[in-house]
Amino acid sequence: MTAPIATFRLTRKIAASQDRLWHLLTDARSREIWGAPSDDAVLVLDTTDLREGGQERHRCGPADNPEFTVDTHWYHIDTPTRACFTETVIAGGQRFGVSLVTYVLEADGPATTLTVDVAVASMTGEDMQADFHTGWTSGLDRLDSLIRSGDLT
Repeated sequence: MTAPIATFRLTRKIAASQDRLWHLLTDARSREIWGAPSDDAVLVLDTTDLREGGQERHRCGPADNPEFTVDTHWYHIDTPTRACFTETVIAGGQRFGVSLVTYVLEADGPATTLTVDVAVASMTGEDMQADFHTGWTSGLDRLDSLIRSGDLT
């Protein structure tokens, strides 16, 4: 049996300079603020090593039980324009999916156009593909909203 594969692209024009947006996308504490898909969920970084070859681990899920562990491996970092990494989602000892993610940041006047490409290999069926898409869409929506409101510095 082969793992179902899905790809998607999300593009946002974000009201932040390229350097500021890069910082918000890659800084551990900033990611904990915007990375959770809702106010009822959390993203907690347990280890962070933002460099090519670096590995990170975070937990996410409902605030009272962040049951999903995400292992991140950074493969390419070109500050402040591009990054490429993988994420493996695990819960209860089972791998749910693996994704390859690429960030591309392009200066657009005082704003930045962010393109996020994601390829997902689901280990549990097509439902995981939708979960990855929902998670990324919600997270980027939160990032944009927090920047616009001034709540994310």
